[in-house]
Amino acid sequence: MSAAGAGCDIVGRVTQQQYPVLWPVQTRWADNDHYGHVNNVVYYSYFDSAVNGWLMEATGTDIRTLPAIGVVAQTSCRFLASLSFPDRIRVGLRVTRLGRSSITYDLAIFREDGASLELAATGDFVHVYVNADTRKPVEIPAAIREAATTLAGPVKSDSAE
Repeated sequence: MSAAGAGCDIVGRVTQQQYPVLWPVQTRWADNDHYGHVNNVVYYSYFDSAVNGWLMEATGTDIRTLPAIGVVAQTSCRFLASLSFPDRIRVGLRVTRLGRSSITYDLAIFREDGASLELAATGDFVHVYVNADTRKPVEIPAAIREAATTLAGPVKSDSAE
């Protein structure tokens, strides 16, 4: 944690070992705001980029070409420590709920600090799969479901959703 101890109450509960994937992300100069740190809205783009980048790698397909697409139905972020360019970060990914048409990801952003990782934010992200043309909910594509099961921690599965 930082010298000021930001987020110390969470350190014992959230560690990088809890995440099957630590997706690398490089902060960009444009991510910084007037105050010299990564603006809060950018944390959401890190979540989105990590989830979708990992899905494309894990499935071996361009997920944009599937007949069903994942739209973000809900997202949250708890800010714990400041980031700024040129920080290198890792976004921890795990699945906590796998429904018929939705996946809930538990996420954490860690700043690389030499050989260790400093927790900077936690959040969640819900993808609801919809038909690419009608935007009506559909079942999660098989390739996506198969990949998501590899990120499963304690998962609630709801086939009735």
